[in-house]
Amino acid sequence: MKSTGKYIIAGIGLIILLVVVWYFKNIVAYILISAVFSLIGRPLVDLLERIRIRRFHFPRALAALITLVVLWGLFITFFSVFVPLIINQMEELSTIDRKMIMTSLEEPIRRIEEFLRGYNIGLEEGATLEDYITSKLVTLLSFSVVSKILGSAASFIGNILVALFSISFITFFFLKDERLFVNGVILLVPTKHEEGTHHAMSSIKRLLMRYFIGIFLQITCIIILVTIGLTIVGLGFDKALIIGLIVGLFNVIPYLGPYIGAFLGILLGIANNLGMEFYPQLLPMLGYMMIVFITVQIIDNVLFQPLIYGTSVMAHPLEIFIVILAAGYLAGVVGMFLAIPFYTVLRVIAKEFFNQYKLIKKLTENI
Repeated sequence: MKSTGKYIIAGIGLIILLVVVWYFKNIVAYILISAVFSLIGRPLVDLLERIRIRRFHFPRALAALITLVVLWGLFITFFSVFVPLIINQMEELSTIDRKMIMTSLEEPIRRIEEFLRGYNIGLEEGATLEDYITSKLVTLLSFSVVSKILGSAASFIGNILVALFSISFITFFFLKDERLFVNGVILLVPTKHEEGTHHAMSSIKRLLMRYFIGIFLQITCIIILVTIGLTIVGLGFDKALIIGLIVGLFNVIPYLGPYIGAFLGILLGIANNLGMEFYPQLLPMLGYMMIVFITVQIIDNVLFQPLIYGTSVMAHPLEIFIVILAAGYLAGVVGMFLAIPFYTVLRVIAKEFFNQYKLIKKLTENI
C-alpha cells in the first residue's frame, strides 16, 4: 500500500509539474533557448577566460558578456542580411503571372501527359496535367497568409522585445555560471537520483554542445558553398543566397532534408527564370543547379556529417531515420528539426536510469 501511495503521489506531482510547465511555456521556452545559446557560446567563454596578458585576464562575467554580444552580433547580422532578401523574393513571387508559367511549361507538360497516357496513367476524368499544375501554383504562389503575418508584426513588437531581453539576461548567467542550469534541474529531482541526474546532465551538455556548434558550422558552410555554386552557374547573387539559406536550414534534417531543400531550390530557380526558353536555357540551368546540390551534398556526407553525428548523436542511421519520420508525423517540419537533439536527450536519460532493460542497453551502447 505504501509503494502504491508513493506512485500515486509521484504521478500527481508529475501532472502538476506538466501543468505548470504548460502554463509558463513561454518562460520555459526562454530558458531552453538560452541553454542552447550558452552551449554554443561556451567554448568562446572558456577561450577568453584562458587568455592572459601579463597580470590581466578576463573575469568570467566579462567573458560571458563579450560572448553574449558576439552571439547577438551574429544573430543581428544574419537577419539584417537575409530578411530583406526574403521579403523582396516574396514580393517578386507574388507578382508572377501564372499564365506565363504555364506558357513556358506547355511543351514539357504535353510530353509528360503523352508519357503518362502511354502507361495508362492519368488524372481524374476530364482533368489535365496543366489544370493540376495550375491549381498547385495558385496555392504555392499565394502569399496572403504571409502578408497578413508581416502586416500584423507590429502588434508583436512588445512581446519580441520582452523575449529578446529575457533570453539575453538568462543566457548571460548561464554563460557566467555553467552549473546554473544543471543545479536548477537538480532541484526538481529526488535526492536519491541527484548523482545520476548530474551524470546525465553532464553527458547531455557535452553531446548537445558538439551537436549545436557542429550544426551552426554545417549550415554556414553549406550556405556559402551553395551560394558560390549557384552564382557560378548563372543565378543572381541574391537569389543564390536565399536558395543557399533554404538548402542549409533543411540540411539539418538528416536524409530527408537535402531532398526537400533541393526541391524548394529548384522551384525557386524556375520561378525566378520564367523568361527563359525551357529546353535551350531553363533546363540546362536546372541541370547545373542539380550538379551544385549534389556536389555540396557529397561534401556534406564525406566531411561535415561524420564530424557532427559521429561525435554527438552516436546512433545507428536507421534509428535516426525512424526518429525523424516519427517527429515529422507528430510535429511537422519543426519536429523534424528538433528530432535529433530531443532524441539525444532521451537516450542519455534512458541510459542513466533505465539501462537494466535490453532494448535501452542496445540503443545507448555507444553513448
